[in-house]
Amino acid sequence: MAGPKSFFLDSDVHSYLVAHGTPPDPGLEALRIETETLGEMSRMQIAPEQGAFFTMLTRLLAPRFAVEVGTFTGYSALCIARGLPTGGQLMCCDVSEEWTTIARRHWEMAGVADRIDLRIAPAAETLRALPSEPRIDLAFIDADKGGYADYFEEILRRLSPGGVMIFDNVLWGGDVVGDDDGADTVALRRFNDALAADDRVEAVMLPVGDGLTFVTHRR
Repeated sequence: MAGPKSFFLDSDVHSYLVAHGTPPDPGLEALRIETETLGEMSRMQIAPEQGAFFTMLTRLLAPRFAVEVGTFTGYSALCIARGLPTGGQLMCCDVSEEWTTIARRHWEMAGVADRIDLRIAPAAETLRALPSEPRIDLAFIDADKGGYADYFEEILRRLSPGGVMIFDNVLWGGDVVGDDDGADTVALRRFNDALAADDRVEAVMLPVGDGLTFVTHRR
């Protein structure tokens, strides 16, 4: 298993945390193991504790229409799809046929492929082309960091009254509070600052994985 991604966890505490929640089943483990063979790219896959959390959260929210921006090899999509209610659908946005070929195969093996609509195109274009209905009940955004602001605006205008957006990597390994001036770090700082000041929404940032921010309409 790859090292812990959640903040403040060493390897022993991370192993304990995973062992004391519902563990990844054989289908998820097979996908994780295949993704690890990709080398450094495998770090784009979410942590197992995030996956278990997403399945539980999806079951609690019972979204009719969910959206994922950034699918990679499909681990998070598989976790979300498993939590969907009967008739619920997940639309996945990605630009890579290579990585999503792995995803499609594992979705089929897991029996959730009929719940997932994969769109291979720039996510901003896919989102802009969506009609106003059905409203988006749940969105998970884990893609190019410079695009977060655009994805936020496109999803917000279509987000249902009780809908939730989740943004990944918002702590960026802690670099958001350092002096790193890389393009992704700068983009995340700007996005985090803008979101915290946006009076249209309520947001909470949690140190889960590489940082998750939950966003919903302000009430």
